[in-house]
Amino acid sequence: MEQGVQGAAEAWAHAGPQGAARVPAQARAADPVRERDAGLAGARGEHTHGEAPLPRPRLVQRSSVRGQILDALRTSLVAGELKPGEVYSAPVLGERFGVSATPVREAMQQLALEGAVEVVPNRGFRVVERGARELAELAEVRALIEVPVMLRLARTVPVERWAALRPVAEATVRAASSGCPATYAESDRAFHRALLSLCGNEQLVQVADDLHRRAQWPLVGGPVRQRRADLLADAAEHTALLDALIARDLDVVRGLVGEHFAGAA
Repeated sequence: MEQGVQGAAEAWAHAGPQGAARVPAQARAADPVRERDAGLAGARGEHTHGEAPLPRPRLVQRSSVRGQILDALRTSLVAGELKPGEVYSAPVLGERFGVSATPVREAMQQLALEGAVEVVPNRGFRVVERGARELAELAEVRALIEVPVMLRLARTVPVERWAALRPVAEATVRAASSGCPATYAESDRAFHRALLSLCGNEQLVQVADDLHRRAQWPLVGGPVRQRRADLLADAAEHTALLDALIARDLDVVRGLVGEHFAGAA
């Protein structure tokens, strides 16, 4: 994998703005106007004369490696392997994953945009320290978004569509049985996304999923809900909620959704 990543990194290093390949000096147009126009076209990502097409397979491979590293880092974060307050360097993490520092650094920069880590100049990335108050605030915001939507959907979505989500709810139980917080975290988010997707508002689903992901990051004292019993109890609320939605029991739905977010705080 490292060889492919290194080759892609070299291809990227020879690319100009927006991925446009740099034109060798001897191949540039002698006419200043043409040279200016060619530069503008390249900045827009357009193909210009004298440029060789970018190696598409290598760029796809590089993107794939970056995505895999990002997933691995998110898993390590939820599992508590990346400790709050600790600083991690891209080269050291790259050795751990068997890749160069470049895709690790890019993945860490994405986590920084999401608020999971912060950049420490000349050192690496520090995992953000969070307390119980921030977790409670996230739970409150999630409830404000998701509870009204769930109650509206409970009144309007056909029973058969709820029934079709049974495998997703059962998957959360199996994930909880594994006792692995990272495995359960992904399954938990998948269940909530499946429910909210029925509202047809993709922006709402994305915002809710981002809040949910942030709520799964570990606290200063360690990862939340490490115990298998806690995971199983949370997963049981999923199946109970789905049963209530199928039965169109709005009172039970309201109570279960409220308790679910209260337990997340």
